[in-house]
Amino acid sequence: MQTSSNPTIQVAERVRTQVLDFKPVSLNDIPRIQAVLRGNTTRSCDFSLGGIFMWIDYFGYEYDIVDGTLFIKGLSEDSSRQTSFTVPIGRMPLADSVEMVKQYCRENNLEPLFSAVPESLVEPLQQLGASSVTELADWADYIYNATDLASLTGKRYNKKRNHVNRFMADNPDWALEMIDDSNLDELRSFFRTLDIDSAKADLAMAEFERQQTAEVLDNYHRYPFVGGVLRDQHGAIVAFTVGEVYGDTLILHIEKMRHDVAGAGESINKLFAAEMLRQRPEIRYINREDDAGDPGLRYAKESYHPAFLLKKFNVMM
Repeated sequence: MQTSSNPTIQVAERVRTQVLDFKPVSLNDIPRIQAVLRGNTTRSCDFSLGGIFMWIDYFGYEYDIVDGTLFIKGLSEDSSRQTSFTVPIGRMPLADSVEMVKQYCRENNLEPLFSAVPESLVEPLQQLGASSVTELADWADYIYNATDLASLTGKRYNKKRNHVNRFMADNPDWALEMIDDSNLDELRSFFRTLDIDSAKADLAMAEFERQQTAEVLDNYHRYPFVGGVLRDQHGAIVAFTVGEVYGDTLILHIEKMRHDVAGAGESINKLFAAEMLRQRPEIRYINREDDAGDPGLRYAKESYHPAFLLKKFNVMM
């Protein structure tokens, strides 16, 4: 049997019999999707379980897994909100998985658009013939040195340390606990008492995030998440955070606190980072996700002095 010497034709021949069959993402799919995502080395929150499952309804995510490779279809992370795809991740060569997406698009009259592409994957897509690359300025992830957040050392963190010191002075018997069966019901009750974050520019987005946070807490044991709760002088929960670890990176999906308790936010940030470094010394970076173009969030994230921004792009093939 003769085969073509043209690499593009060879790829098309290899994937011709493979058919993508996208289906809605549900909690029952967590084990299958998690098994593939363990290979995520991009540090991007979009390649994490929380980055997918907390935004299923907002981006309309559907998925398929072929030959150990995860394909996700949804809406692009820009104002156009057109049908797009996440760069496939898994065992399949990128040339083959991209060709499968292009084949699916041809069959369904769609444009082969990859959205939220991490900067490290832009060049490989360009080598496969990308026709355009557009930066998503509002969706870059803020990546911090884990030791910086765990210690808050140096002059640039003076204000943050002062807030933490204030909390500890007001609450000498404070306590940090990992989220588990002993405090989960109490945590759910605490979260119900919190008002929606009215400081956010997009209140609809804030309400959506609130609903997704409640869903995570209601199904906490189904996720491979790690989290912590901070208690005050009287043993009451005043803040909590939830994330997950991929390789050398802790990705934080949720951080909530009582804004009337001085230093609660800064303290849960510092103390949880320190505890995670103690438990998982391989962690080098903490991803506090994007600011979605919200000026208040941008200021807050910049105030912790990120090591770098993980830029993301829309790439049309």
